[in-house]
Amino acid sequence: MAEALGIEHLTDLSSSEAVWAFFTPLIIFAVFFVLQIILPARRVTGYVKDRETGEPRNYRLNGLLVFVIAHIVWAFEIGGLPRDWFYRSSLWAVVGGTVFCAIFAVWSVFTQPKGEIANPWLALWEGRSQELQLFNNRIDIKMWWYVVGGTMLSLNALSGAAWHHGQFGDDANPGIYLYAAFWAFYTFDYFIWERVQLYTYDLIHEHIGFKLWWGGLVAYGWLFILPLWGMAAHPDPGYSTGLTYLWLIGVSVLFLGGWTIGRGANLQKYTFKRWPDRKFLWVEPSYIEAGERKILTSGWWGVARHFNYLGEGILAISFALVFLHPGNLWAWTYSIFVISFFTVRQRFDERECEQKYGPEKWAEYQERVPYRIFPKIY
Repeated sequence: MAEALGIEHLTDLSSSEAVWAFFTPLIIFAVFFVLQIILPARRVTGYVKDRETGEPRNYRLNGLLVFVIAHIVWAFEIGGLPRDWFYRSSLWAVVGGTVFCAIFAVWSVFTQPKGEIANPWLALWEGRSQELQLFNNRIDIKMWWYVVGGTMLSLNALSGAAWHHGQFGDDANPGIYLYAAFWAFYTFDYFIWERVQLYTYDLIHEHIGFKLWWGGLVAYGWLFILPLWGMAAHPDPGYSTGLTYLWLIGVSVLFLGGWTIGRGANLQKYTFKRWPDRKFLWVEPSYIEAGERKILTSGWWGVARHFNYLGEGILAISFALVFLHPGNLWAWTYSIFVISFFTVRQRFDERECEQKYGPEKWAEYQERVPYRIFPKIY
């Protein structure tokens, strides 16, 4: 089956290597957990309020430091870890990571009081508690997920590029290197703005169940580079130098356009939540008052109700086109997932927002901003 899918190179491990690959995620989880506890961090308050005190929760943020250290260790092969290991171990790592996430989910769900979900399987999937901080609040599980997931996403992409270079040398596809650079930039930018994550939907509303354990660690860290599983095995497609550069420059512009929309929209929302009356990029905030809450209607959020999702969709398309093999289905796997995911998710978001702000106020926002994701189209 692997040969038919074009990923037989990911099954070329010895028995001992397969065992190490299976346990690689657990080792990574443990190392990152310890690093986040022992490394210096800045203390900040978030959006979520402590249920006991009613005050905003405190978080220790050191994701950027962990990210940099992990990349130095990888780049210099400290400890003897080959640069291409994360890529070569991908299949077994996903299996092992899934197993360990299931174990952690059982612990995090069934050690908590029963909530509104009576079905234990559904409770395991969705979770019971919204927050989980350990060691006297030195580490927050949700933020740990994103430090592990974001760092491993970058390292897995770079590892795939390293494997590709080792296989093809001078005949390597430059699009593979640019693909890895895209993800390294994307995740580095995330850690620059790590505090913004404290004001996102997952941190505020989601519960700690298998869905987020697996999504934050395995899907984010290992499966977001799924296109590379198939595409790293393809050499340079052989276009002229001029056409190759023109193509990659165009894809880079597309990538930066998507990043600008996504990052800009999220930063505006973050700014508005912290300082409701502050201008964002010289734009005066306008909003609809819904009791004690406010619905932002200016800037990016006056263009479409989920405009940040458009940015993610554009990014996803650039990730597909960068490989210089637009006819290969592997190149489009991440794009298909992301566009489908956000198209469905925005409908759930709409229902959540209607409950949060009230049907009347949400209808007023829908009337003022009629488009969901794509202005003038959808």
